[in-house]
Amino acid sequence: MTVDLAGTTGRTGGDPDRSGRAGGTMDAGKKRRRPFGAQPLGILFSAPYLIFIGVVFAYPIVFAVWMSFHDYFFTAPGATVDRPFVGLDNYVTALSDPAVWRSFGNVGIFLLINVPLTVVLSIVLATALDRVVRARAFFRVAFYVPYVTASVAVVAVWLFLFSNSGLINNALGPLAPNPSWLVNSALAMPTIALFVTWKGLGFYILLYLAALQNVQRELYESVAVDGGGRLRQFFSVTVPGVRPATFLVVLLATITGANLFTEPYLLTNGGGPNGASTSPVLLIYQKGIEQQNPDVAAAIGVVLIVFVLIIAALQRRFVGREES
Repeated sequence: MTVDLAGTTGRTGGDPDRSGRAGGTMDAGKKRRRPFGAQPLGILFSAPYLIFIGVVFAYPIVFAVWMSFHDYFFTAPGATVDRPFVGLDNYVTALSDPAVWRSFGNVGIFLLINVPLTVVLSIVLATALDRVVRARAFFRVAFYVPYVTASVAVVAVWLFLFSNSGLINNALGPLAPNPSWLVNSALAMPTIALFVTWKGLGFYILLYLAALQNVQRELYESVAVDGGGRLRQFFSVTVPGVRPATFLVVLLATITGANLFTEPYLLTNGGGPNGASTSPVLLIYQKGIEQQNPDVAAAIGVVLIVFVLIIAALQRRFVGREES
């Protein structure tokens, strides 16, 4: 029996050092043979996109962070000047400016109106369009057209509708606000939020329509068998079934709102009245380009990035807790 055990030990690699060396050699050989993973060709295919991300997004962000810590100013091409390190001076200057805090408050008002309205209208309209049998393609295209239309062209229509003598005020008559919508400090940002919601609705509807294809139809039938109507089916099946799409819609709407620029610039003539519709990105443009303070503008941009990342992290944590 002793011989058998010894033989067995020998056959199974009784020398632990030898087996360890053999296993380590095999693992090292695998690593040497596959330095770029099991499919190295994928690195080649993704390289153009990675280069695009690095050049268009990563480099500007890193450069903006560097600018925010230095005394940076525009110079003639090829000129060499000293740009000393100033620490947090640019951040102190930015955060001590009441206009900066007001711009963040404006975008907060925008998000409080735009994000919930976008989610509710998108999921309701997507559910309705998913049940439409006739002219389904027409309705989907009709909702999507404003999204792909240039903002400059659509803004002209909204200026006509919400001007002092526009169609909306004529329809409201004595109930029309005075001053009018876009020149009213209390109504300018809500009006812009309604415009952005209407313009981007088609894109978010398509996201929800794609998510609805993954909701099992048997679930609707089960609720119907239990006596549930359309409203109960919507809250018991549709809303939980498209929760991942809802998180995506909330995240994209938040990022879009944080980058608000074109709409207040065109609708309210650059953030009027008296800065009531100025967004942080519009303020960055005014500080950096018009007032020639790119270092302070970069500091505002970094603060905005941190603000968006915090909101995204909170949204992610909340949705993750809901799913768990």
